[in-house]
Amino acid sequence: MIVFSSRFSMRVIYAHTDMMGRAYYSRYFEYFEAARSHMLRELGLPYAEIEKMGVFLPVIESHCPYKNGATFDDLLSIQSTIMDFPRSKIRIDYGVTKEVGDITVAEGYTVHTFVNSSGKVVRPPKAFVTALRSKWQASHD
Repeated sequence: MIVFSSRFSMRVIYAHTDMMGRAYYSRYFEYFEAARSHMLRELGLPYAEIEKMGVFLPVIESHCPYKNGATFDDLLSIQSTIMDFPRSKIRIDYGVTKEVGDITVAEGYTVHTFVNSSGKVVRPPKAFVTALRSKWQASHD
């Protein structure tokens, strides 16, 4: 089941490439973060708003198999998908493709836990779950 999905586009800048001319592997986690921030804005809850609720979403797990290298100036499309309603954790899956040729560059995911300012695991904010349910229902009407 797909609860919510969002697409974000960005170009690989020269500073993100290594000596082989490919986007450096760790940059993909930055691309995931950019796409995740975009997804939260599309959800109507930018990350700063979630923090104002006293809740934080640290990454507790991440994974990224690389399929094809991205190079300078490639236009990338990053699809972020939430497959399940969160409890104390949320997993976000990512698919990175080159927009020209629709070539898969990387796939991966991050797992986040919801914590308060003391670092104690908490349930997701009600506004977060409500926004997800609203988007899910709208996509199934």
